[in-house]
Amino acid sequence: MTARLTRTPWPDTGMPEVPAEPDLAARRARLAALRTAMAARRLEALVVYGDREHAANLEWVTGFDPRFEEALLVVTPDRALLVAGNECLPYTGISPLVAAGDVAVAHCASLSLISQPRGGRRIADILADITPKGGLVGAAGWKYFGPDEMDLPETALDLPAFLADPLRALAGRVVNATDLFMHPHHGLRCTVDADEIARLEFANQMAARALTRLMFALREGETDFAAFQSAHVGGLPLGCHATFATGDRATQGLSGPTGQVLRRGSPIAFNISHWRSNICRAGWLARGSDDLPEDAHDYLGRFAGPYVAALSVWMQMMQPGVPGGAVWARMQALLPHHLFGIDLNPGHLIGLDEWVSSPIFEGSDLPLRSGMAMQCDVIPAHPVYGSTRMEDGYVIADAGLRGDLAARFPDVAARCAARAAFMREVIGLDVPDCLLPLADTCGIVAPWFLDPGLVITLE
Repeated sequence: MTARLTRTPWPDTGMPEVPAEPDLAARRARLAALRTAMAARRLEALVVYGDREHAANLEWVTGFDPRFEEALLVVTPDRALLVAGNECLPYTGISPLVAAGDVAVAHCASLSLISQPRGGRRIADILADITPKGGLVGAAGWKYFGPDEMDLPETALDLPAFLADPLRALAGRVVNATDLFMHPHHGLRCTVDADEIARLEFANQMAARALTRLMFALREGETDFAAFQSAHVGGLPLGCHATFATGDRATQGLSGPTGQVLRRGSPIAFNISHWRSNICRAGWLARGSDDLPEDAHDYLGRFAGPYVAALSVWMQMMQPGVPGGAVWARMQALLPHHLFGIDLNPGHLIGLDEWVSSPIFEGSDLPLRSGMAMQCDVIPAHPVYGSTRMEDGYVIADAGLRGDLAARFPDVAARCAARAAFMREVIGLDVPDCLLPLADTCGIVAPWFLDPGLVITLE
């Protein structure tokens, strides 16, 4: 494939209607699925931890996400208890399961911020009421471990010690059960249905439209703060901190705005991430290659163009049954490390958390599956060329899932189809029918951020 620059308008399919959150029936089905997974593991109870940074597993079951504080959900075969602190206690009512009485609520002030009123029941006493003494208990936080990380990965918990210690004192054995939610092969959150695709599309499109506004408003000489304000970021919760790296912070990709002035000839990268989405682009504050440092003048032909061509192959491989290791190996071959410096997985699953897990890693025999919400997150880095990026969300969907989506959410299906057609016919990307693009930015790499109408196309 040959890459070239083409002046083309970016797609605009409009902003989707606000999708419904999972209702009581859906939450009950998720709780039942969790209990089935617990039974298969012979767990007598499961303790699910959540805090502001790590809310996804807890929210997936209940619809409640802790604000300011920590929270616990304790599930047994016949009971469920949501434990919250001072400020979150009234907010637990957002959960359909709590409202319906399927999940009881308990207050524990130790989950609240320091210096707030204490008193009431201790966490150990609350756990003792519902956790079988001497039984096998699972704990789910946000991370599980492998034997290359821990001597005993099965019992390495990702819970704060003030929760893990009383739990271990009560139970006969406590094991890490985070994989029940997050493992790329069997995790309950690692595939989605048509309803969730509608929510994913809404979040991705909201983030994409904000990033597009930012991109087209960039002006040489303004500060990164002023530039970021032009995004008019939407009101959905953030999936990760918004970044804006340029100037002295160009090599610190996780930096947010700091007052850097936008200078022509500087590398730049930024993202906007809402729950279920992360839209990111990287390139140069330039109008053409002549604005770049002299040793980077071949950026388009040697770096950004081959990257777009490689991601066309990535998209073609996003099909059910393809082993994740095959995707990893193909990307390593097309984007050799000495030039592109890709160290993280070339693609991962996305949910409320920006990174759930990934079936794509070296040697992985885990197959891609229908329903996987896949983040196209292939991150190159080079000391001369900087980076480039085409980071957006997709869903792998077989004919059955696509049919269900078209029947129940025809507007969502139509927008995904229109984006795929643009990617194939205008950009020249090899997008299979089973890959649903969730945002209008999908497929677009505009290397010169001061002239974003110039887009890399393939022929």
